[in-house]
Amino acid sequence: MGVPSLGCACKVCTSPHPHDRRMRPSVLVTWPENAHSPQRAVVIDTGPDFRMQALRSDLKRVDAVFYTHGHADHVLGMDDLRPLSYAASRESGPIPLYAAPQTVAILEKIFDYTLSPEATYINRARVRLAPLADRNPVHGVDFVRIPVEHGKEAIDGFRFGSAAYMTDVSAIPDASFRLLEDLEVLVLSALRHAPHPSHATVEQALQWAQRIGARQTWFTHIAHDLGHEETNARLPANAQLAYDGLSVPVTL
Repeated sequence: MGVPSLGCACKVCTSPHPHDRRMRPSVLVTWPENAHSPQRAVVIDTGPDFRMQALRSDLKRVDAVFYTHGHADHVLGMDDLRPLSYAASRESGPIPLYAAPQTVAILEKIFDYTLSPEATYINRARVRLAPLADRNPVHGVDFVRIPVEHGKEAIDGFRFGSAAYMTDVSAIPDASFRLLEDLEVLVLSALRHAPHPSHATVEQALQWAQRIGARQTWFTHIAHDLGHEETNARLPANAQLAYDGLSVPVTL
């Protein structure tokens, strides 16, 4: 829901600490393909806050978008790709949106005016749905699909180089742990301390982080139950809460 949560006067929602104000989670991955190409940019999830996140990051282009799943807090900002998609389509065609079939179905329903073959809206986003494969190359970088569970739903995390991003996770299959070996940076959801039917607790996420053994783990998708400084003080230095605007170097 983002923090502060609407109508809530709890300690975290009324906290003056800047890291206790949280937009819906999203990741921007950028890299220079070569000396002659523009800086490449891939976004994972376009939630309702995508426009403000893109403005904060001074985002000028998007080469591809990957979707973890079709819930509102991960897809509802897709239409804000429109101004970025116009220039991209002139250069290399519509921006590919990589998504699993169940997420494709949701995107097609919500954004029918853009994605329907019969769409006639002249200013619609220049995007195209792309099937999500186990490995998805984008300008020299492989985005590897990491199957995870979100309650009773199968959703996707992604590995890119020495980093991985997995949100809304309640269980990680053994086969997926094998795709997470030798990580430098892990971004993993940790909703709160109290159990939840479709999200990991901080304690569960910490156990997974220790098993994966990344050099640094950042917890994301954080509810208003967790104060930033108070929670971090109880966590190991190599597994801390992420925050809006965090920038981390990784090897691709």
